Amino acid sequence: MGGEALESAVLDQRGLVGDRWFAVEDDEGHFASGKSSHRFRRRDAVFDFAASTDGDAVRVHRDAQQWAVGDTDLDRVLSRAMGATVRVLPEMDVPHKDAGSVSLVGTASLHWCRDHLDVDGDFRRIRPNILVETTEPFVEETWIGSRLAVGDVMLSLVERIERCRMVDIAQDGVGTTAPLLRRLSAEREMRLGVYADVVAPGRIGVGDEVRVDRGG
Repeated sequence: MGGEALESAVLDQRGLVGDRWFAVEDDEGHFASGKSSHRFRRRDAVFDFAASTDGDAVRVHRDAQQWAVGDTDLDRVLSRAMGATVRVLPEMDVPHKDAGSVSLVGTASLHWCRDHLDVDGDFRRIRPNILVETTEPFVEETWIGSRLAVGDVMLSLVERIERCRMVDIAQDGVGTTAPLLRRLSAEREMRLGVYADVVAPGRIGVGDEVRVDRGG
């Protein structure tokens, strides 16, 4: 579903606390997504919805309607929208995340996509957990193998992120655009952004300084 912009967040070993803790799950245990795999089932209708936190609760929105997670009316609405029996369930044995604990991208990389690939470069297309203000495109890729201090948190940068068709789907307030995935494939091996693991949990907030420790 559409993401949520936060002024601050707590990170634990899993990543941002609450991030993708719930998923839309069908009777076969597949999670609704923009692609199909052994864990996911392509159900593009999921992109018509957005989720947000409300105290200790999570609410799901579509246009002017909203429901609390756990409300049977929400499961009925989602099932009708997706043409299959689904329900919103918390993470259990099978992780909801595609890969990586935390995703991160630099603003200069998105500007490069806009200027060189002729796409809008909207960060909502790639759903990053952390958006870092940068001046050099793809500088975040040079941090792989290093540690990154943000607020109270220490991250370990581990790998580039391979993108899929979800970056081209109308979602979260942004419409369809020039085919970003195809152009990333030709120019960037479909990679944009990096994954990180959480080394030291803590809190991060908008405006925190980002410090790179390359070791040695």
